[in-house]
Amino acid sequence: MTSSDHRPPVVVLMPVFNDWVAAAALCNSLQAVLHGAQLRAHIVIIDDRSVLPRSLDFPGFTLDEHVSLRILRLRRNLGHQRALAIGLALVYDSIDCDTVVVMDADGEDRPEDVPRLLASFEEHHGRRVVFAERVRRTESLTFRLFYYLYRHLHYVLTGIKVRFGNFSVLSRASLSTLVVVSEMWSHYAAAILKAKLPYVTVPTTRGRRLFGESRMNIVDLVIHGLSAISVFGDVVGVRLLGASLFLTLPTLAAVVTTILVRGLTGLAIPGWATYTIGILLIILAQLVILSLVFVFIVLGSRGNLAFVPLRDYKQFVDRVDVIR
Repeated sequence: MTSSDHRPPVVVLMPVFNDWVAAAALCNSLQAVLHGAQLRAHIVIIDDRSVLPRSLDFPGFTLDEHVSLRILRLRRNLGHQRALAIGLALVYDSIDCDTVVVMDADGEDRPEDVPRLLASFEEHHGRRVVFAERVRRTESLTFRLFYYLYRHLHYVLTGIKVRFGNFSVLSRASLSTLVVVSEMWSHYAAAILKAKLPYVTVPTTRGRRLFGESRMNIVDLVIHGLSAISVFGDVVGVRLLGASLFLTLPTLAAVVTTILVRGLTGLAIPGWATYTIGILLIILAQLVILSLVFVFIVLGSRGNLAFVPLRDYKQFVDRVDVIR
């Protein structure tokens, strides 16, 4: 692999919570793929304060001379997205690299797709973030149904279509922008869109877990989806406000019609109609007020940088173990 010596190493970043067996198997497969592609790499595992300890000989096989492995141990469990925010900030601050690959460690992001993403990254001269777009999924029917609903709700509320997750490749230049984007604390992919970083997608098939069962349940999926939508809170607020104002128009037309019919014709208007219009007006008024409050809260928070990854990540780092 001497032809790879002149090429800068690629950083592969992946969070882990207890899935050490799957992470070891993935590292083994990833090393083989990197060797075949003649790539040098720094593998960085973010240990999201796992309860189960990793084995003393982790990853359990001999690392290639062109592959290094570091394990970032967090002080507390933060969850997948926030662990990524800490890991990306550490990579930018302490590892000299030009390219970062973000992926899951359970096998659902397939190592064999990494060279394809990197090829697209090179094709665009490193000026685009490259996401793996899921064209075929392997989860349960219930999970796929809720994901389908989430995608459409996300589009209705934000105007943005999503068909990708964390599996991606980005340049150091893109990372330098991302590490000062507060929204990355909520959702990695949404933060890239929020920061208006240009991106492209590469069609991929989602793999199967290498070990065990997924720990993401319906509650986790809902929280994950809401976190992504919350990044675009200002857009959501404006859309809700516009929708509530639009729905007010036919109600006002019905009220005016009722008044004109009663005042000009003397025709009896059923009591239920009056009550219905009154109740509807109350509901719409509340919706408008809530939308306005939401808009002003979001706009007011735009200047409040509660968390900046590059500034604050060290507070969450317990230690970094260099395996090789």
